[in-house]
Amino acid sequence: QVQLVESGGGLVQAGGSLRLSCAASGRTFSSYAMGWFRQSPGKEREFVATISWSGSRTYYADSVKGRFTISRDNAKNTVYLQMNSLKPEDTAVYYCAADLDYGNTRHISVDYWGQGTQVTVSS
Repeated sequence: QVQLVESGGGLVQAGGSLRLSCAASGRTFSSYAMGWFRQSPGKEREFVATISWSGSRTYYADSVKGRFTISRDNAKNTVYLQMNSLKPEDTAVYYCAADLDYGNTRHISVDYWGQGTQVTVSS
């Protein structure tokens, strides 16, 4: 079992930055690939970024590539999402996810979810 708790969301102006954190419980965090998803009102949950268990591989949605950076600190059982040059269309609830399969962290079928943190970008 893995429990995930996101933090760091908030209100920011367009062009600003935020860093989301996701703290994971359990001693096997370093075995899991981690991902970030987001969901806006009336829209389906969508993939944002993923990182392999070692941090050596990352992958991003086209909509955030070059603006967002995913990273992890296995010693702290934490994964981060640095979000720069934020746009109003980035407004959403952001969810952290975990799966033993790196490839599966791009899909809604991941094994574990956090409760989400709200990010609101004003124009």
